[in-house]
Amino acid sequence: MKFVFSCLFILSTLSEVTTASPEFPVAQTETTSQETTNQQTQPASVEPERIRPFTINVNDEVLQDLRERLSQTRLPDELPGTAWDYGTNRDYLEELLSYWKTDFDWRVQERSLNAFDQFQTTIDGLDIHFIHQRSPHENALPLIITHGWPGSFVEFHKVIEPLVNPTAHGGNASDAFHVIVPSIPGFGFSDKPVNRGYNPERMAQIMNSLMARLGYSRYGTQGGDWGSIISRWQAAQHPDRVIGVHLNFVTAGPPENVEDPEQGISSEELRRMRERQASFANERGYSSIQGTRPQTLGYSLNDSPAGLAAWIIEKFYTWCDCDDDIESRFTKDELLTNVMVYWVTQTITSSTRIYYESRHTPSSRQMGYLETPVGAAIFPHEITIPPRQWAEAAYNVTRWTEMPRGGHFAALEQPKLLIDDIRSSFSGLR
Repeated sequence: MKFVFSCLFILSTLSEVTTASPEFPVAQTETTSQETTNQQTQPASVEPERIRPFTINVNDEVLQDLRERLSQTRLPDELPGTAWDYGTNRDYLEELLSYWKTDFDWRVQERSLNAFDQFQTTIDGLDIHFIHQRSPHENALPLIITHGWPGSFVEFHKVIEPLVNPTAHGGNASDAFHVIVPSIPGFGFSDKPVNRGYNPERMAQIMNSLMARLGYSRYGTQGGDWGSIISRWQAAQHPDRVIGVHLNFVTAGPPENVEDPEQGISSEELRRMRERQASFANERGYSSIQGTRPQTLGYSLNDSPAGLAAWIIEKFYTWCDCDDDIESRFTKDELLTNVMVYWVTQTITSSTRIYYESRHTPSSRQMGYLETPVGAAIFPHEITIPPRQWAEAAYNVTRWTEMPRGGHFAALEQPKLLIDDIRSSFSGLR
């Protein structure tokens, strides 16, 4: 049992910057204002606390460089008949890369993302990028939704509008949220940390500072993957401000000081937990290398779009509930838009450092039992599913929903199930 717990701990604790090479152009983006569109506003150093409108606008040379790199892709061999057993399937990757080079239109995706209200502000010396979509409904509850790895803020493009304007999507005005979706430091269009120490606890401090700067004194948090851990830290840091937490990724080990932690747990829950543990046993190599040598890995992933896609797409395939058909849950455009966010910002290396920092930067304190109400959405193909009894020993679980289908990327895979559960989880907390 100690071994099981240690594995869960490593999973649950699932950034120094790489200077861009001069021959590889870095994506440039534009900040905008109501007065002047597509022009630089004042530098952040002049007004560091200013909320600055932000527009994604990747330079043409970055896209041209990408096309040239894709045209020169050199793929390795693959053992016949191995499918995805050894990692990303070569046939599927070739198909995806061909689509990326000839059919994928970044400008279309860029315009779609720019339909959301995006901003930057400087916190802890870093420019933090975020969507801030305000509801038209009175008394909407602020909700910050945080991504993990290898996702990004684009994971939530299907859930933002239904949460913001529920009456237009089958809900009631009383279910409305003001939705904030940040890019955590080292990811996407947020700055890369230039120092050590950006563990999930520090990320949570930045997110709480963001909510304060937006004028929200009481709010909810939501997250999966690293976003789950950051969301819990937000509540632990500010129980007076965070009124509730909703998680679609729940981690919990066996309770301490319990003679038999499996007593009272159904055989079905134990079977499911062990099945999920066994499934993940072949999956955690990425975590080991990102938690120990992220820089070495980064040289190849930052240089090769094919390598970057293979590294990221494998997780979307193995962690989703797709019956071996990845495009039954995600379109090529969705998969590649997420990969593009890493590519055009050169953040794959900085993003992986969260694994290193979680291992090597101790938290300032133990989180302990989380008193804040917690809603748990349990998707059957999630990479880990603890028994409810263990979760209740760690959190004040007020809602526990066993979902009929879905995996790790709930907002993309099963947006309606996730939306409904978020609404229900916060309905009694407003």
